Amino acid sequence: MKTEFTPEQLADPKIARANEILRSCVHCGFCTATCPTYQVLGDELDSPRGRIYLIKDMLENDRVPDDKTVKHIDRCLSCLACMTTCPSGVHYMHLVDQAREYIEARYKRPLGDRVLRWILARILPYPMRFRVALLGARIGRPFARLMPDARLRAMLEMAPKQVPPVSRNDDPQTFAAQGARQKRVALMTGCAQRALNTDINDATIRLLTRLGCEVVVAEGAGCCGALTHHMGKTKESHATAAKNIRAWADEMDGEGLDAIVINTSGCGTTIKDYGHMFRHEALADDAARVSGIAVDVSELLMQLDLPEGEEKGLTIAYHAACSLQHGQQIKTFPKDLLKRAGFKVVEPADSHLCCGSAGTYNLMQPAISRQLKDRKVRTLEAKHPDIIAAGNIGCMMQIGSGTGIPVVHTVELIDWATGGPQPPALTQAENGMDGVPILRATRS
Repeated sequence: MKTEFTPEQLADPKIARANEILRSCVHCGFCTATCPTYQVLGDELDSPRGRIYLIKDMLENDRVPDDKTVKHIDRCLSCLACMTTCPSGVHYMHLVDQAREYIEARYKRPLGDRVLRWILARILPYPMRFRVALLGARIGRPFARLMPDARLRAMLEMAPKQVPPVSRNDDPQTFAAQGARQKRVALMTGCAQRALNTDINDATIRLLTRLGCEVVVAEGAGCCGALTHHMGKTKESHATAAKNIRAWADEMDGEGLDAIVINTSGCGTTIKDYGHMFRHEALADDAARVSGIAVDVSELLMQLDLPEGEEKGLTIAYHAACSLQHGQQIKTFPKDLLKRAGFKVVEPADSHLCCGSAGTYNLMQPAISRQLKDRKVRTLEAKHPDIIAAGNIGCMMQIGSGTGIPVVHTVELIDWATGGPQPPALTQAENGMDGVPILRATRS
């Protein structure tokens, strides 16, 4: 793609990076075939290629974003399926992230939008605030249909019927390896996941210590910054990310770390990009070190001596989270691990398409998100599985709100298969409980 940035514009490292990305695009349109919003809306401007043109025009002309540009950029899920498909290696993620930052700085949204985005940025990254908000949403849930704003209705409807108790395993501490120590790893405990489903971290700690890992929950680590990063709120996202970088760098410089383990794939995609995000800041070196040892939990498990399990007689429909299969290019590890543990694994049709969760997307774009969710649930249920497995809390919430089939994190199933307790979502299913499977904590 031909660009016409001035030398003065190209002196800005961000514009220089955007120029590099734009010039790699050859207009082929392969991305339209795998873009979920283009599949749903059929509008060229709701495809990666269309959005690239909008971003190019906005940045080249250094103009205030108009309503049309903002609408189509906001509709992007950042599922990154386009990056998997693109034969030219266009790094769309960095481009759309820059566009969002540009829009956040220069575009004045309607008051309702500003308030809603402010609330999400001040609540979701903070587990205790989020817990209080969830309790309030439970009270308001019966009145969801009376809400005039579809986004407020979506927030109330997505609120779980139960909020799990706080797990003290998420507090800063160290869990000793069982037997000889093979690795020393830091576990990223996250933010929203700590409020919505405490069993995922609990199961991860049990499993990793059982397989010979010393697991550290580092003092000062918390939200990865992804939620605010994708809103274009760079100052806020970098502030939370910087806390993680300092916390994990301290551990690396202290007793050392072999890996930083992430069991929420949306967080993993962001943490692996810290090196790029902080490349021009004082924390650049430490950020690059952190990104260099960040791994999804499935990547670490492939390095460990996971015992081969007996046939369980259960069929698992594996949902590939976009942030894992497209953002991190991890496609086979979770399925390989589940098969090794003794489960039969099946995949839905169009497994490359997003479920519509995408961080806060299901709250900010509920109509499009609902269409994507319904499609994903239909394709999963068509496989008639006993359980649906996923590696991302957002996907689990999204899919769980549309099906009665238990939705369980991959690591919980592997923990169960190697001596851990049965995932509580399965116990709920056996007892005839419905709704989104919110699991109760089991202490390690």
